[in-house]
Amino acid sequence: MANSFFQFKHFLIRQDQCAMKVCTDSCVFGAYVPVAKAQRILDIGAGTGLLSLMVAQRAPHAKIKAVEIDAAAARQAQENVAQSPWPGRIEVLGTSLQEFAATQPAPFDTIICNPPFFQASLKSPNAARNTAKHTGQLSFGEILAFADRFLSAEGQLHILLPPHEANVFRQEAALHGFYPHDILWLEASPGGKLLRAIHAYARAKTEPTEHTLAVKEQDHKTYTQPFQELLKPYYLHL
Repeated sequence: MANSFFQFKHFLIRQDQCAMKVCTDSCVFGAYVPVAKAQRILDIGAGTGLLSLMVAQRAPHAKIKAVEIDAAAARQAQENVAQSPWPGRIEVLGTSLQEFAATQPAPFDTIICNPPFFQASLKSPNAARNTAKHTGQLSFGEILAFADRFLSAEGQLHILLPPHEANVFRQEAALHGFYPHDILWLEASPGGKLLRAIHAYARAKTEPTEHTLAVKEQDHKTYTQPFQELLKPYYLHL
């Protein structure tokens, strides 16, 4: 069973009311996305509020809105934000992306999303976990349609997905006029299994820069040096 909380250097994530807990790939995502110059950030599918808090730590001038459809998760994200150093810069909204779009928000220069990604797999008896992991209530097309309307002209959409789903999303993104500019492949160990892909999308078409980051060394016990450097501002033991 996952711990009911996760302590970072500058904030605490309580997660007992959330279907999706703090995990390594989400932490890499939150630490990797370039946000130093961001002014308006949207976190789609905020869950515990982890990504919003991670980017708030690195984006001192940004105002962040976080959208979470699950009511219990939204309340817990609000509590996590309220107890953090940045409660005045993060607003957690317990609503769907579709309902949020109807409010006609001002454009965002950065959108981050760790979306539901299972499209045809067997579902869990846990309804909240299904909402968090399956695309039934938030499709790739809906994410892209929202970005088309509310991402600034020079803005970027950053998304975390498993490798297969990342390729599916890339094909659909092209239909909406979005193209990858940066790709990070996250692997378990050097040359090992690919775990996740982090893509940065923008409207300009260009050849993407690709990188690879291994989480553990070949012994599967020790974090790699690049991983340690990336997560050092967040993990207590680094």
